[in-house]
Amino acid sequence: MLHLAGQYPLGGIGWQAIHHVVGLARLGHDVYYVEDSGAPPYDPRIKSVVVDHTYGIDFLRRAMEGVGLGDRWAYVDVASSTYHGLSRDAVARLYREADALVNVCAPTRLREEHMTCPVRIYLQTDPCHDQILAAQGVSGTLRALEDHTHHFTYGENLGAPECPIPLVKFRWQPTRPPVVLDLWPVAADPGAARFTTVATWHNVGKDVEWDGVSYEWSKHGNFLRMIDLPRRVTQPLELALESDDPGAPPRLREHGWLVTDAFAASADLDGYRDFVAGSRGEFTVAKDLVVRTRCGWFSDRSACYLASGRPVVTQDTAFGKFVPTGEGLFAFSEIEEAAAAIDEINRDYARHSAAARRIAVEHFDAAKVLGALCRAAGL
Repeated sequence: MLHLAGQYPLGGIGWQAIHHVVGLARLGHDVYYVEDSGAPPYDPRIKSVVVDHTYGIDFLRRAMEGVGLGDRWAYVDVASSTYHGLSRDAVARLYREADALVNVCAPTRLREEHMTCPVRIYLQTDPCHDQILAAQGVSGTLRALEDHTHHFTYGENLGAPECPIPLVKFRWQPTRPPVVLDLWPVAADPGAARFTTVATWHNVGKDVEWDGVSYEWSKHGNFLRMIDLPRRVTQPLELALESDDPGAPPRLREHGWLVTDAFAASADLDGYRDFVAGSRGEFTVAKDLVVRTRCGWFSDRSACYLASGRPVVTQDTAFGKFVPTGEGLFAFSEIEEAAAAIDEINRDYARHSAAARRIAVEHFDAAKVLGALCRAAGL
C-alpha cells in the first residue's frame, strides 16, 4: 500500500493509513506499507515543508509499531535514495512480487518498478478534482490515472444526474472511508459538552473550474457561512484549527467559537483518538468542491467520530443517499438545520450515540468496505 502518513505526520492522516493497512491485513492479505512519493515532508510543529525527514519517519514508525506492523513499512527519501524501515532490496522485491498495489490518496506517481504489479488501484479520497482535470484533458492527470488498472473514489454520487462533474475514460467505482472498529472503542460520556472537529481553515492549490463554475478546495467559506452557529445552540463548539490566516481565530472567537490548535489535537494517533473520544459529537463543514458538486463524499474523521459513538452533524454532500441520516448522523445545508440537529442530539443523547456507532458498524466497518473494494478489483 502506498500512502503519505510520513509526509504529513498528523493523527487524521495516520489513522487513514492504519485503517487501510490493518483492514486489508485482517482480510487475510499479506500487506506492506511503502511511502516513496518523493515529496518533501511537512513538519506540523513549525507548520512548514522541511528537508529533514526525521519527524515524519518517527511518526510512521510509531504508528506501524502500534498496530503490530513494525516490520512491514518503508519510507523512502527519494532525493537521497535512503530507505527507512524495509531495505531497498526488500522494497524492490515487494514491487516485483506483489499481486496488487493500492495507492491511497494517490500521492505516488507510478514508476517502472511499480508497473510490475498486475493490479494497481487508484484510491481517491478527495473526489472531483481529478475528474475535472481528466475531462479538461490535462495530460499529467490522464497519465497518472492511466497507470492504474482500477479506480475507486469516496465520491459515491459521481455520475448521478445531480452531480455536474463528468466522468470520462475511467470507470470510477464507489467506496468510502474504512474504520477498524475495535481500534475505536465506544466510551460515550453524556456529560461531554463540546461538539468538536479538527480542520484546516484554508486549503490552497486545488481550486478548479468546470463549465463556467469555480469551486474552492477549501472549507473556510463554509465555516464563515456557519459563523453565527454558536449563538444558536447551547453546546459549545470547538474548532481545533490549522490556519495560516492570523485573523481567522479571533474572528471565530468573537462569534462564540472555541478555537484551539489542530496540532495539539492530532500530534499522534492516541491523542487524536482521545480528542474524538472526549467530544460530545462532531460539528463540521466540508470543502466547497464536494458540497456544491453533490458528489457524495464523506469524511474519514467523521467516520471515526461515529465509530466512537459520537453523533455527527456535517455538511450535506449527498452522502445521505448511501448512509442513513436523522439519527446519530445529520446532514445540513443551512445554519438552521445545523442548529436543529444539535438540539435533536441533545434531546436524547444516548439514542443518538448508539445510532452513531451502529452506522459505523453497518456502513464503515473496514472488513465490509475493503472487502467490497477487493472483490471489485478481483482480489
